[in-house]
Parts: sequence; C-alpha cells; structure tokens
Amino acid sequence: MPRSLVGGDLAGPDMAQPYMKKDDDDEEVEYSPFFGIEKGAVLQEARAFHDPQLDVRRCSQVITKLLYLLNQGETFTKVEATEVFFAVTKLFQSSDAGLRRLVYLMIKEVSTSSDEVIIVTSSLMKDMNSKTDMYRANAIRVLCRIIDGTLLTQIERYLKQAIVDKNPVVASAALVSGIHLAQANPEIVKRWSNEVQEAVQSRAPLVQFHGLALLHQIRQNDRLAVSKLVSSLTRGSVRSPLAQCLLIRYTSQVMRESSMNTQTGDRPFFDFLESSLRHKSEMVILEAARKITEMDVTSRELAPAITVLQLFLSSSKPVLRFAAVRTLNKVAMTRPLAVTNCNVDLESLMSDTNRSIATLAITTLLKTGNESSVDRLMKQITNFMSDIADEFKIVVVEAIRSLCLKFPLKYRSILREEGGFEYKKAIVDSIITLISEIPDAKEIGLLHLCEFIEDCEFTYLSSQILHFLGNEGPRTSDPSRYIRYIHNRVILENATVRASAVSTLAKFGALVDTLKPRIFVLLRRCLFDTEDEVRDRATLYLQTLGGEVAIGNNEKDVKDFLFGSLDVPLANLEASLRTYEPSEEPFDISLVSREVRSLPLQEKKAPGKKAPATAAAPAPVSAVDAYQKMLSSIPEFAGFGRLFKSSEPVELTEAETEYAVNVVKHIYDSYVVLQYNCTNTIEEQLLEDVTVCVDASDAEEFSEICSKPLASLPYSSTGQIFVAFEKPERVPAVGKFLNLLKFTVKEVDTSTGEADEDGVEDEYQLEEFEVVAADYMLRVPVSNFRNAWENMDPESERVDEYGLGVRESLAEAVSAVINILGMQPCEGTEVVPKNARSHSCLLSGVFIGDVKVLVRLSFGLSGPNEVAMKLAVRSDDPEISDKIHEIVASG
Repeated sequence: MPRSLVGGDLAGPDMAQPYMKKDDDDEEVEYSPFFGIEKGAVLQEARAFHDPQLDVRRCSQVITKLLYLLNQGETFTKVEATEVFFAVTKLFQSSDAGLRRLVYLMIKEVSTSSDEVIIVTSSLMKDMNSKTDMYRANAIRVLCRIIDGTLLTQIERYLKQAIVDKNPVVASAALVSGIHLAQANPEIVKRWSNEVQEAVQSRAPLVQFHGLALLHQIRQNDRLAVSKLVSSLTRGSVRSPLAQCLLIRYTSQVMRESSMNTQTGDRPFFDFLESSLRHKSEMVILEAARKITEMDVTSRELAPAITVLQLFLSSSKPVLRFAAVRTLNKVAMTRPLAVTNCNVDLESLMSDTNRSIATLAITTLLKTGNESSVDRLMKQITNFMSDIADEFKIVVVEAIRSLCLKFPLKYRSILREEGGFEYKKAIVDSIITLISEIPDAKEIGLLHLCEFIEDCEFTYLSSQILHFLGNEGPRTSDPSRYIRYIHNRVILENATVRASAVSTLAKFGALVDTLKPRIFVLLRRCLFDTEDEVRDRATLYLQTLGGEVAIGNNEKDVKDFLFGSLDVPLANLEASLRTYEPSEEPFDISLVSREVRSLPLQEKKAPGKKAPATAAAPAPVSAVDAYQKMLSSIPEFAGFGRLFKSSEPVELTEAETEYAVNVVKHIYDSYVVLQYNCTNTIEEQLLEDVTVCVDASDAEEFSEICSKPLASLPYSSTGQIFVAFEKPERVPAVGKFLNLLKFTVKEVDTSTGEADEDGVEDEYQLEEFEVVAADYMLRVPVSNFRNAWENMDPESERVDEYGLGVRESLAEAVSAVINILGMQPCEGTEVVPKNARSHSCLLSGVFIGDVKVLVRLSFGLSGPNEVAMKLAVRSDDPEISDKIHEIVASG
C-alpha cells in the first residue's frame, strides 16, 4: 500500500489527533490517522467520488476511512451502503493502481444485492481480461466473492484459463476463489479438476499449495479418490513446503480412516511421514512430528518425532521453541515416559523470556518429572509465578495438583500467589482435592486454606472454604487451631461469609466437646450482629447445641442436622410449603419430592393456538406434587399409596403427525401407571372413546389391572388416558410395551363447529417404549459426597469390575453408565477432560423404597478404545447395592 495510505500523508486536519505520548520528557507524540472519525462525516466526504476531476489521494483517504469503519464493526444502512457502492463504481475510470486496489476491497465489503452486482460485473470482467496481472488477480477474487451461480457459469471459461495462467498471482487468485466457490457451487467447481491437477504440478509454491487444497476439497467426499491422490503425491512430486504440510495432514487423515492394523509398523504412508522429519523446511518437520505424535504409534515409531522436537527446543527462533514445547506438552499428557529424555532441555526453557514457552515447559516437566525433581521444580516455579497471567497460573496449579497426586509425599508443594477469581478457585479446588485424596495432607492443607481465606476477597470462595473447614477441621488432631481464623471471618467479612462462619463454628461445637464452651461464647456474640441471617443462625445453633430445641432423639440426630445435606431440592420444598395448609398436622418434609421435574401436562399445541394473554401465572408446583394430586383424585388410583417418581414425557409419535401422543411413567412401590397425553391436531375431526391398547407380553412381571379412557378429544385440546399395571412390591421390574391408539372419528364442520352424529372407528399405531431400571431411581444430589460416603455403612459396599467394550470415547462410556443407572452426577464429575485416559465419576440417588445410594465409578482405557470400569456402591440396604451391580451387568 502506498505511504500516503498508511503514514502521515493520510492524516488531514480532522484526523491528526494525539492518542499517546511516548514519554513525559519527550515532546514526540504518536498520531492515529483514524482517531475521532465519524461515519456521517466520512459519508459526506465520499461525494468526492462523483467529481469530474478525481483527486486520487483524497479518494484513497476516504475509502481507507470507510474500510476502517466497516472493520471496526460500524454498520451502514441499506441506503447508505447502496449510495457508497454506486459512488465507488465510478472510480473505475481512474487508472491509478493503488486506488483500483482499494476499489476492489470496497466492492467486496459493501455489495449488498444481486441488482447492484450486475452494475459492476462488466467492469470487473474487463479487468479480468486486462493485460495488467494485478488487475486480473484482484478482479477474479472480487467477482467470485459477489456473484451467484448463474453469473458463475458465464465466467467459468475465464476462471479455468486463470488456473493454468503462467503468472502465479493470477493462478493463486483463481484457485483460492475456487475454494470459496466450492462451498456454494460444488458441481461447477468439480468440472475444473483437470486444470486444478495441472496447477498441483506447478513449480510456484503458492500455486501448488492452493491447487492441492482445492483438489482435496473437490474429492473430499470420495475416500478412495483422496487415498489415490495422497498415494500419488507422496512419491515426491510436491516441492512447496506449504503444500507438503497439507499433504502430511491429508496423509494422516487417510491413515486414521484406514482399517489396517496400526501395531504392525507396515501401515501405508508412514514412511512418508517419517521421511518428512528430514525435510529441509522447519514447518514441514514440525507438521510431520505433530501428526506422528497424535497417532497411536509404538515407542520405536514415536522416537524420531520426539528427537526432532527436542532439537527445536534449543532453536534461536521463539516460534520453533513454542511449537516444539506445545507438541511435547500434549504428548506428556498421555505418554510422559516418551518425553523424559527432553527434561534437561525443558528445564532450560523455564527461564525463557517468552512466558508462554516457559509455562508450557513447566507444565510439561510437572507431568514428566520424577519425585526427586519436584522440590527443585517448585523452587523455580515460585519465582516464576508472579510474572505470568492468571490463565497460565491456572494451568500450572492444575499441573501441580496432578503431580502431588502422583507423588503424595510432595503434597506440601502448594502455591499461594496473587491473582483473579478463576486462579484462586483453581488453588482452592486443588487443595481440597489433595486433602480428599491424601490423608496426610489434611492438617497442612487446612492451614493453607485458613491462611488463604485471610486475604480472599471473593465471597463464594470464602464460603466454600468455611463449609469444607467445618466438615474436616473437627476431625483433625488439634481442632482449636482453626477457631481463630473462623472467628475472624465473623468479625471482618460481609453478611454471607459471616453466616457461613457461624455454621462452621456450630459444627466444631457439635463434634469437639472441649471446644463447646468457647463456641457458645462466640455464638452469643453473634446474637448482636446487624444481619438477620447471622442472628437467626446463631440463635438456632445455640439452642440446638444447648439441648433447648429437640432435633431428633439423640446426639447422632443433632450431628445429622448440622452435617447432613438437604436432599430435597429447594424448588420442591418451596412449592410444597406454598401449598401447605396450616392444621394440627405438622409439615412433613419426608413427603416432599426429591426430584425436580417439569409440569405434568406436556401439551402439543395445534398450529396457531395461543394461550390466553390474561391467564394468571400459577404458583410454582413441583411435577411430582402435581401428579400426586391429580392421580389421587382418580378413584381407581387413590389406594396406590405415595407416588415415588414420574418420568419425563416419552414421545410416541413423530412431529407434525395427525395426533400427538406422549407417555409419562408414574412409579409406585407396587404399581406403574402409564399416563398417555394425547393432542388432536386435525381441525376437521372430533375424537371420542379414545383408548390405548397396551401389549405387555414382553413385560412379564407386569399385569394390567385397570384403564381409564378419554370420552372426547376436540381439536387443539389435550386429554389423558391412563393404564395401570401391578408389579412385585419395590422390585425394579422392566419390560417393553407396545401401544395402539383406538378411537371413534367424527367429522366437524369448521364453519359451525358442529360434529356429525355418526362416527367411524379407527386406530393409530404408536411407538413402543420401555420401563427401565433408571425409572426406579431418583436423581438426588448430595452437597458433600465424601461425607455422605463415609457416613454410609461400609458393610453395604459392593465392588466389582466390568469391561464396557469398544467405545467412541471415555466420555461416551461415562454418559452411558449414568443413563443406565439414572443417578445424579456429583461435583461436576460427569465432565471428562479432553484426551483423558482415566476418569472418576461420583453418582448419588434414591432407589425405590427410599433407599439412598452412592456410586463411585473409575474408568480407564485398557486398549484402543477398550473401556474398563470399576464400580463401588454403598447404600442404606446391602441388597440394593447388589441390585445396582445387577443393573449394570445386564445393561
């Protein structure tokens, strides 16, 4: 671009505004050529495009301003864009090369409709056939950007010629345009295969690169054609380093898709990848090494790639060092032993001036280092942490946590440093994990948390630490050492943290008798707090610990009250309290549903039907409460007892069909009620005597006892049909149910709304569905899984191992087991980290019969996508623990 477009010559009186001074003692000031420009003023300046005598310099400045505004996100109205477009087209009369290039850019940015495109097409086609190569290349790029398929056929001949043009700039422009056009007009671009193949043999590096990219895009849906292309090119006809990098990617893709045995060393194309490690171009070497490390190769095949990456670690070029250490970092996640030979070179990078390189080097060393090197690494890291950003600090903290879990004796290597919320949360989570996994780390870990909370400005983290401290602190050898830190939170923090601190003090008082007098004194001081929540908690805990309020029948009930988790969702508790009517009978929390569900009637509205705008919003009611109330009002089901669970609706019809039907499975101890929600979406029909015939021959433990048909189903209304089955009490019976909808159809006159007296019997086949083991499990979370697990009777624990076979990924295996059991994942353990080869998942739930169940799952990859699983179950009933294993074994 000419100097007048990027330097001081572009700045006019209204644009030359200072925005930064280099130094207070230096009078030299930097100027921004675009500071303070406004869209309205620039549009006014665009009138210069209409002048009979064009001022090239002024027009160039105006277009530059317009492009700047567009790239800064400024939006032009349709009228403004059209006016600018027409004005810019008049600049084709100028022969100035710099202005012409700006015109091309502007047309690409503001062409808004096909009508406007036609106006400029002739000028662009003239430039496309110009003798000036710069005009030709840019005209091709602009034309292919703004035309549609109809106009493309008119210029196809010119594009084919341009692909094989002797000038590499023109040929590359045509090939790049073809890559973009192939997305919208693939059939047209496919006809260019011969010309593109010729371009692939070009001696010009960029032409060969773009030609290979376009040829692969043309053949990408034909696996055999791609394989032949790669096979022909790997014989050494590619000279361009960029094209060679592309070929390496295509080769690795073909190898991944190949079904050949990957362990024999005789796989196709691997010799090409290995030979690329000796290429004279550094980018080719890096690409080949990266692709080899991403493949499932043997240690012998991996070694050459690791060797070349190790050589790049000592390169004088920062980009090579960064690329090498990033690749080694990824390898270290899955194959740390393969990277250990690079540890000496990696340690030298810890002091690299580029902090990204240094961070990657440190995290790689933390994955590959041995126990003897931990202390030395930690000493260097401590001096390093203050110089890096929070996102890098988080990576380092997570790597240290993994290292401490790998070498438990090094648990003292915990960092404390200034930073933002995410970084401090990573530290807190890491310390809590170490305390949970390494028993010897509890004392020092809790002290670290106490010191951490002294300077923590985040309410969420302070409350999290206090909650954990209340559960773990009283069980240490010297609980009194933590009281000072907790009491400081009562004095110095905001109301939320003060309330958490009061609860934590109460937990110490409940578990440590020697501290109870001191706790009483501290809690009494809280009675004078300015916040209601703090005073109310202090009052409740004083009376509870002092025995003035009866919480259960013994000391265990008091501890359960203080330490137990609320296994009732707050939304359900609120809904039940809203519907509770004061009476002599006290409110019974055990009757509150422990699973949140959507509203019971899942209606499928007919097209165009809207709810009344004046309808008042009902008070929130949990789904199970609403279902219980509805079912108990039906005489046939009134004696079934308390409803345990209601499933989500299962669709039994396709979308946009004549009738919309879904089923909700209501689970009782000895019964299952199937609620079919039916919607009539045909305006000209009235359905009467609507029933569902259920074939339960594949559900042997179920026997149908009654059904409740639907008398009438008008257009756009939803009605319910019920079918009840008896089953063995508290047994998770499973089976498949076939369904047939039967009814009488009566024609309706849409003008009057009256239906014919005579009807025709008809039937409609519905989809089948199953009652599965997960239907007998409530997804009930626990706030502290470790405490809940330890409070379960160890005698109820059942452990076994299973082979889950070949799976797409570890995440898919975790999801499958969660769905089979129907339990609630705890503490975010359902999320599997990327590239993980092992994972642990925690689940909780309540099985039919109100039996609490906790599950610990450990997954691991034992071969190529072969997943092994260890399942540990604890429950209130050992027989249920056995039953969970039976469910997994049969699932």
